[in-house]
Amino acid sequence: MGDLLPSLELPPEAVKNHAMDKITDKIAALPAGQDYFSLEFFPPKTAMGFANLRARLDRMARALRPLFVNVTWGAGGSTATKSLELAEICQRELGLTTCLHLTCTNMSRRLIDKALDDAKALGIRNILALRGDPPRRAEYRDINEPEPIEEEDEFCWAADLVRYIRKTHGDYFCIGVAAYPEGHADESHPLGQSLEHDLPYLVEKTQAGADFIMTQLFFDIDAYTHFEETLREHPSGAFNNIAIIPGLMPIQSYQMIKRTTKLSHANIPDALMARLDAVKGDDEKVKEVGVDIISEIVEQVREIKDRTEGPRGFHFYTLNLEKAVSFIVERTGLIAPSTPDEDQAAAVTQNPLPEIRLLRVNGSTPDQSSHDALHRKASVGSDPRDRVIVPGRSPSYPDWEATAFEASVPAEPINSRANTLAISEGEGVLGREATWDDFPNGRWGDARSPAYGQIDGYGVSLHVTVAQARQLWGTPQNPDDISAIFIRHLRGELPTIPWSEESFSPETDKIRERLVELNAKGWWTLASQPAVNGLRSSDATFGWGPQHGFVFQKAFVEFFMPSKDWKRLEERLRKPEMKDVVCFYATNARGDFVSSDTATAASSATGEREASTNAVTWGVFPGKEIVTPTIIEEVSFRAWSEEAFGIWGEWAKIYEKGSESERLIERVRGDSWLVNLIHHDFVEPEALWELLLS
Repeated sequence: MGDLLPSLELPPEAVKNHAMDKITDKIAALPAGQDYFSLEFFPPKTAMGFANLRARLDRMARALRPLFVNVTWGAGGSTATKSLELAEICQRELGLTTCLHLTCTNMSRRLIDKALDDAKALGIRNILALRGDPPRRAEYRDINEPEPIEEEDEFCWAADLVRYIRKTHGDYFCIGVAAYPEGHADESHPLGQSLEHDLPYLVEKTQAGADFIMTQLFFDIDAYTHFEETLREHPSGAFNNIAIIPGLMPIQSYQMIKRTTKLSHANIPDALMARLDAVKGDDEKVKEVGVDIISEIVEQVREIKDRTEGPRGFHFYTLNLEKAVSFIVERTGLIAPSTPDEDQAAAVTQNPLPEIRLLRVNGSTPDQSSHDALHRKASVGSDPRDRVIVPGRSPSYPDWEATAFEASVPAEPINSRANTLAISEGEGVLGREATWDDFPNGRWGDARSPAYGQIDGYGVSLHVTVAQARQLWGTPQNPDDISAIFIRHLRGELPTIPWSEESFSPETDKIRERLVELNAKGWWTLASQPAVNGLRSSDATFGWGPQHGFVFQKAFVEFFMPSKDWKRLEERLRKPEMKDVVCFYATNARGDFVSSDTATAASSATGEREASTNAVTWGVFPGKEIVTPTIIEEVSFRAWSEEAFGIWGEWAKIYEKGSESERLIERVRGDSWLVNLIHHDFVEPEALWELLLS
């Protein structure tokens, strides 16, 4: 592995910047009983997502003013570089006190040193020391690093990293450690998960030199009450004065929270789950109920925190989205108050918006010279277009008309703190544009979204321990053994495969036998959906979204297949009669890429290629624009394919080097193509499967 970032020097003016503060210093400066909060972000998977997150961070920094922000870490390679790039944006460009996550297992000491040096060069003084995935040092050792001697520092636990940072950097860094209110477990279905089991490790991390504790997400307030009381009353005294910051995750969607709680082993009490179950088919209502739930938990945690002295902190796992967390911190009064002078300064000096022309009164042209463009008074709901003033009635078309009263009353500066908060909450035209990706997000959302991709932000991982992986998937000796693993998963006999720890949705029943046929051919399916033509949004299997709507789906399937099979399938897909019938994307581990877009370009007069965007799920609802929650396009496919092939490598590492299973998986990885095939005829449910299986 190469260097994570080039050598960096901190500019002299940054030494005086408030963002240089340690988190503990900032907390200590707050009065007793004062609330504060922090926000967590992960590096987006695409360049467009990165650019859009930069704008979102700027907006959230001005509107919400968190005490600090966290940036998650990926162990080594490009993911680690992206973590440092995001941390630089937060710390140096936006002036946000930044806490960089750092995992220690599966990282060489040289890379740990480089990461700490880069953080120091960026002016970052806060590290959240984490263990990361269960250690597999032999596979992750840097080839340029000599074999470790017995006395050399080994990183098996987070406490080892805390001690090492203190040993090499003294008290320069403020160090946080993680805690699990319900106990930590590596397994997907833990039996021995308990706080009491974790306590000795948490005591060790704290006594090794930790300055604050940040918890994993939770929804069970009784579990958190027991957790904090247990720590404060612990006989070691290790937790008497340390800051304990509870971690909360806004509920962005029903499926996302089910997946997240499964990975984190956080329990959702039955009463809370019943509220989500009641609205699970309507994504907007799920978000609304989610805001209610997290706001209630904030108030309950406040009561717990009032039993001890000191400020009250809250940490939010944003998943790179802003709308829900903005509602929560405003509703619960967590946003720190500001003065009118601060709002005015923010409006004028912080990234002023482009000039917006004054309203044109019934077509006349106002004198722009008499007005300061930076002080254009516009409401949050206004659009950057001229509107006609209509007398004596309410506007029939608010985007194009305004009353005389609206035209005569100047609004606050458009990028004041109050207006920026309203934008983050999705109000008005600017708000809808800012939160355009509030739904959809995740693996099948828009690749331009900062939230696109896996929600945890930690890069490629099997999400299970080595021992559990071997128990689940055995020791495959040939491709038929791999096919059997996929088929057992499809039939519900195996809870997870390396690419998915989730169970299948009910709609898979409609195509399950077709998928079994594909996997029996050695075409191993990762994702799929059947065609749907105008079912009601209340349909028990396919329905979603608001009531009285209709939903549609194009059939698609994504799968690995041997290179010899891909060559034959590609020839068929490139036939002239397939144009505008299917869309496909295909790539291999070497990065070779072909698609139906490239085929179209080759046959066009100009030879130019325009990348397609395929909405494969959409819904039509009363009073709303068409909603497209599932999108497949080249940029998202390419981003996912890197991870998909990386998972082959992670799977191979659970076996001994040179073993038959390890060599098989590496051989399959090198020979396979990942293919995503979409059939545009959503009226004919069997069209895609007949194409592939005939």
